[in-house]
Amino acid sequence: MYTTFFRVTPMDRVSYIAIIKLLQHFGWNWVGIITSWDGSGDEESQELSKMMSQHGICTDYIIPLTADTLGNIRRLRIIRESAAKVIIMCGTSTTNFYYFAHLIPSALENVTFIFPPSWSKLTNIHYVNNTSTNCSFIFVWPGEKSLNMDVYTDGVNFSSCINDPILEDFWVFEFHCLSSKKLKNQCFEILHNISAKPCTDVKEFSFRLSTYTTLPSYVYRAVYVLANALHGMYMKKKNKSKQNVFQYRLHKYVRTLHYMDPTGADIYFNERREVPTDLMLQSWIFFNNTHYSYRTISIIQSPDYVPEPFINMSDPVFWKRGKIPESRCSDPCLPGSRKKFGSSIHKCCYECVSCSEGEISNISDSENCMKCPDDEWPNEKKDRCVPKLVEFLSYTDDHIVAVFSAVSIFCFLLTGLILGIFIHYWDTPIVKANNRNLSYLLLVSIMLSFLCVFLFLGHPVDVTCMLRVTSFGVIFSVAVSTLLAKSIMVCIAFKATKPGSPWRKWMGAKLPNFIICVFSLVQIIICVTWLSISPPFQDQDIHYYQGKIIIQCNEGSVIGFYSVLGYMGLLAAMSFIIAFLARTLPDSFNEAKYITFSMLVFCSVWIAMIPAYLSTRGKYMVAVEVFAIITSSTGLLGCIFFPKCYIILIRPALNTKTVIR
Repeated sequence: MYTTFFRVTPMDRVSYIAIIKLLQHFGWNWVGIITSWDGSGDEESQELSKMMSQHGICTDYIIPLTADTLGNIRRLRIIRESAAKVIIMCGTSTTNFYYFAHLIPSALENVTFIFPPSWSKLTNIHYVNNTSTNCSFIFVWPGEKSLNMDVYTDGVNFSSCINDPILEDFWVFEFHCLSSKKLKNQCFEILHNISAKPCTDVKEFSFRLSTYTTLPSYVYRAVYVLANALHGMYMKKKNKSKQNVFQYRLHKYVRTLHYMDPTGADIYFNERREVPTDLMLQSWIFFNNTHYSYRTISIIQSPDYVPEPFINMSDPVFWKRGKIPESRCSDPCLPGSRKKFGSSIHKCCYECVSCSEGEISNISDSENCMKCPDDEWPNEKKDRCVPKLVEFLSYTDDHIVAVFSAVSIFCFLLTGLILGIFIHYWDTPIVKANNRNLSYLLLVSIMLSFLCVFLFLGHPVDVTCMLRVTSFGVIFSVAVSTLLAKSIMVCIAFKATKPGSPWRKWMGAKLPNFIICVFSLVQIIICVTWLSISPPFQDQDIHYYQGKIIIQCNEGSVIGFYSVLGYMGLLAAMSFIIAFLARTLPDSFNEAKYITFSMLVFCSVWIAMIPAYLSTRGKYMVAVEVFAIITSSTGLLGCIFFPKCYIILIRPALNTKTVIR
């Protein structure tokens, strides 16, 4: 309001900041306030409560100190029942605090007091119950300044002070010397019950005057500030003829003042026209009923009022029960949880709830949980994010991969063994039946189908993703086309047995080779088109399973994927129908019966695979595909070739032209 106003007395705002920093250091967010019964206490408590609420610290109660005994007893009960174990004093020191602390000492035995600087001059402290006030904290401003009065008292006697009204009063009061003013002598004699006498000189004058030479630091500072400003102005030899010009120039010099006082303090005015002043935090410790001491704990330094570390504050000597008290409305929310505010008007009162799935909190008393990155997931305590588990059919971690690998290799070797048997007995009637070249091609296709299982195992990459479905699609198309050709040739062979039948011209190797090439080529064209337009690729599914990253193959084009499967199913259905129709044809070894049964197994496996495939995700979906490939391939091998191997190896008597014709 006043541009020429400069403050050398410490601001209450500084002590409020210091109190808040102390509360935050110990995590005290639920405190009580006791105020003196005057206007300053109310004003300070309201301002302090407002500043604390801005820093997340709540006030449970504000209690005034009065002389009302019954009212104070009720207030002490409030303190005893409250969860606030830290009480801040506001206003000026008052003797009502003595009576208050003596009423019910047990109500204050667990309470830690924080006194503002205005209580640093608290007198008769030994009358306060030390159980109540022991281990309290008090903020104090720098101490008083002592003046060296020797330079002023040398040669001073009574006669030299006659014309100085202040020193004259001092002389009359301290040494009972009569002054030249009779009325003043009478007043001093009546008020102080003394008998004055004539004096000329007193040798103890300097000693007596030295007891009055301590000044509050702000008084000392104000004098020196003005003296330095005047000195600077006079040294510039400015014009001081007019009062307003003098005042303006003096204000200018005070505003830009910057010097170091005799104690080493840096003196200047900040943007608020205040002299930054250090503030000390002291602990108030009783050793017995009458002996106590202050221990300086920390210094809140200007201009930013940054506190030094609160060193050794864990020492039991600073606390009533030997440990730091808790002063909170609610227990702190540990990392992994967050605050949930209920109906309370105070932000300090809340419940702690665990973070939601996929979220963490890594600090105490967190109001919100943080979502983990897409490739990470909360740990069990939900206090940090950890990398998600990577899931695929691993050779090292999944036992089912070892099972699939062993079965595939065994079936591959078994199929190779059967192929060797068929090559060894290539000239026998049962091998020649229904075109031995088609049997060789079918066995090779079944062998390759067992090997293509390994494209589905292990960590998928773009190349294996492109080869997975296309390889087994083409291989199975060749195998099923071979069975289709076998079924057609059975039908043609039956019809060609009649004399003069036109079907005889279709007998031979050209028709089955044509059937296999045409129907396999269609599947190859579908696969090439799929790979050209939108090929499969390695993908990561980070959303389906919580805490897992599924490494999988994305089909790229869903139409291409289901076109391959659909065409393979169409071939299987055609082969099944033709073989089913030819199963009853009269023949001693009609292979159509075995083709029918093999196609029944093949179609049953893949039809059952579809819902299982669609209802699973991740490595289990791949496992379903692998199982379908192994099972359907084994079904073809067993249904078609095991009966022939049985005749070749176990019943060779049946492997003759007489029996098989």
